[in-house]
Amino acid sequence: MATGYENQRPDTDITVTWSIFLFASLAVFLVGLVIGAVEVLWLGRLFKYKAFWQKILYKMGFYLMFMLVINLITFPIAASIELQSSLIDAQVWDKFSNYIVSPTFLSTMVSLAFSIFVSLLYSDISEHLGHNVLLNFFSGKYHQPKEESRVFMFLDMKSSTSFAEQLGHKTYFRFLSDYYNQLSNAIIQNKGEVYQYVGDEIVVTWEKADGLERHNCIRCFYDMKQSLRKKSSYFEETYGVVPSFRAAIHTGPVTTGEIGALKKEIFFTGDVLNVTARIQKLCKPLQQEIIISEALAEQLAPKGLQLEPLGDMELEGRKKPVELFAPQLD
Repeated sequence: MATGYENQRPDTDITVTWSIFLFASLAVFLVGLVIGAVEVLWLGRLFKYKAFWQKILYKMGFYLMFMLVINLITFPIAASIELQSSLIDAQVWDKFSNYIVSPTFLSTMVSLAFSIFVSLLYSDISEHLGHNVLLNFFSGKYHQPKEESRVFMFLDMKSSTSFAEQLGHKTYFRFLSDYYNQLSNAIIQNKGEVYQYVGDEIVVTWEKADGLERHNCIRCFYDMKQSLRKKSSYFEETYGVVPSFRAAIHTGPVTTGEIGALKKEIFFTGDVLNVTARIQKLCKPLQQEIIISEALAEQLAPKGLQLEPLGDMELEGRKKPVELFAPQLD
């Protein structure tokens, strides 16, 4: 620590110099990479099906022990840099001995514990609500309803009823969970947000600019297909069936705002949702895996995109027919 330019407790604290600053920056960067890898590749999966409080408790214990070890490793190195001496120098270990029984060490661990707790709390709440949803609640973006243009994808699993009958309720639930998990990365990578899970159907949405950028809304569909294709052997071995889906994508204006008395959520209302749902129902009779509306097709950049016209189609509840297209990325 440093107070101004003078270290008030040189027997326990590290004086911040450029060398110390660079070492600390490198250490924080490397520790961040390790923690991220551990969370994604191991710890997140290990406690995935634990209760909310158990995940917080177990993860906090693990990360607190991990940071304690890192603290005990990095302090002697920082002390040797500060003192410009060898790591085995007696002065370094005298300072280390003073440090671990000092208020500085205690305050450091208390600060780390609090930071870890807040981070885990935010992360797990965000996982349940959705990252953007939580940010929107905090920022108050939709406290007052507002109009905006959005892209919506309605994605429906094929043969879901027969799968449910074949697998039984409990196995089918695990099957759905694995199915949704396998689609998540494609949605995130293409800047989408999950609006709703409705049985075996997923409603994904984008702010208009994000959905149109790089054809993200269409690219998301093909990335999800690719993700399921890679896990087809897992689904076949585990459940005896391999999921697939059909999707419709449309864009238009919606009114967005917070709604609900007992449970708040971000709610979208507008004709675009009804139209997208009705287009999705045409996928099966038209024998198409993905269909987009004319309104969306007109706004997508033609480069890298092929559109097969499917003709004008009557939609339930609408007077005017809607021209539809089957998109294909190059």
